[in-house]
Amino acid sequence: MLVQLTVSNFAIVRFLELEFSRGLTAITGETGAGKSIAIDALGLCLGERSEASMVRPGADKCEVAARFDVSALPLAQAWLKDNELDDEQQCILRRTVTSEGRSRAFINGQPVPLSQLKQLGERLVNVHGQHAHHALLKPDHQLVLLDQYAGHKSLQEEVRSAWRAQKALRQELSELQSTEAQRDARRQLLEYQVQELDQFALEEGEFEKIEAEHHRQANAANLISESGQCLAVLCEDDQLNVSDMLRQVTDRLGRLQGDDAALEPIVATLFDAAALLDDASHELSRYQQRLEIDPESFAQLEERLSSAINLGRKHKIPTHELPALHQQLAEELKTLTDSDDRLAALEAEVAKAQQDYLACAQRLSQSRERHGKALAKAVQKVVRELALPHAQFDIDIAFDAQAPGAGNGLDKVQMLVSTNPGQPLAAMAKVASGGELSRIGLALQVLTSKQEQTPTLIFDEVDVGISGPTAAVVGKLLRSLGEHSQVMCVTHLPQVAGQGHQQLRVTKKTQKDSTETLMEALSGDQRIDELARLLGGDVITEATRANARELLAQ
Repeated sequence: MLVQLTVSNFAIVRFLELEFSRGLTAITGETGAGKSIAIDALGLCLGERSEASMVRPGADKCEVAARFDVSALPLAQAWLKDNELDDEQQCILRRTVTSEGRSRAFINGQPVPLSQLKQLGERLVNVHGQHAHHALLKPDHQLVLLDQYAGHKSLQEEVRSAWRAQKALRQELSELQSTEAQRDARRQLLEYQVQELDQFALEEGEFEKIEAEHHRQANAANLISESGQCLAVLCEDDQLNVSDMLRQVTDRLGRLQGDDAALEPIVATLFDAAALLDDASHELSRYQQRLEIDPESFAQLEERLSSAINLGRKHKIPTHELPALHQQLAEELKTLTDSDDRLAALEAEVAKAQQDYLACAQRLSQSRERHGKALAKAVQKVVRELALPHAQFDIDIAFDAQAPGAGNGLDKVQMLVSTNPGQPLAAMAKVASGGELSRIGLALQVLTSKQEQTPTLIFDEVDVGISGPTAAVVGKLLRSLGEHSQVMCVTHLPQVAGQGHQQLRVTKKTQKDSTETLMEALSGDQRIDELARLLGGDVITEATRANARELLAQ
């Protein structure tokens, strides 16, 4: 609930610091004194639009701070925690506006965007303005009030969830259907390309191997000739070869090493060289024996190499990338085939999601029917007490399973009223006068607000056009609401103000060319005098004081 409101240099307010309590707080004052100014300042603190004109003339900026006790508000606590703005059990909202119109917002001392201020404000305060009853003429708002009274949030969330699921599936189905022709054409092309690549079946790294083998066979004759000549030089030439010459050198130095031990490592190295030369000669001999000229094998290699190169050109990629392209196209073809399967499955899923949505919407509609009867009965009872003794009130709920549907269900809600005997029930816009609509709206606001989880409710002159015994009933309604919520009511009616658990008076002080609005809490004789003023005007008499005491006693 709202605990404290501090206002500095806002409009014609120089400085205000107000403490608030539970129950019904009545705010009164003379016409033009600015009874709603504290509500306007609080609205700024809750994220309402700011203007440079809000800054008191002569001041650089205005500032409004509101402190709330959120110890019993799990929704507000959860929001603060989720946004990393929590500060134990209290919550301070602050807003500043400069004379140039620049605005800044803070929650628990941390700067925040205006959107966050609004989100948190919706969990803390609900303001009912004096023109709120005009919204009653809109069926959408009538549905909101009924759902608020019913309090079936879990059913509403089920419907929203089912609607979102159905909408997502329908969108996916629509996208698949809209691209079906393109997918068919693409699939046909892919089937041909993948089949061609399947038949050629070029493996990863195979092209490089084919290319190397083709090059080797193309040079087979030269390899055979050159390797034979080299082999002859190494060991096969009868007249002169490297192997014989190395043995001769090794033998001669071997005979000399007895004369000089320094030759021993040289001889050993030559022995090793001779052994390595023999190994190389044997390897070269085996290599030459394997070499052969095979025209048929070469022709096959040349054909596969040429086909691979042509296939790469066809797909406009380097030939060695064909295996990767093959895998990519095969995967795309599988995806398209899966899409066709998904299309068939989606049609079944959409049908099931529609049935699930209809079932949820029907359960919500049944709850609306049940609570609609209770709300209509309660509204009719209250409205009859508000000087409309013959009033009848009903709520028509029409469920349309064939409607396009929405996140709030398939119901069309219309509130019907008759204010005179013999007059049939009809839509409020066609029957109710301005005063009647104001009273019906007040009854609905009070009855539906009892179900709100918002802890602080503000009624800004919602009792306009009401007086006498009707005003007394309004006062009792607001006080009953204040028994379990924090309620603030800006009023000009003594019957309403007298029902307040506490009362604040707004006055306007003018000095030379300066005007200032002040607000103070009343107690004892102060409150009696304020009620007497509301009852009798500027002249306060013992009779009006007696009437004021009687109001408070009631």
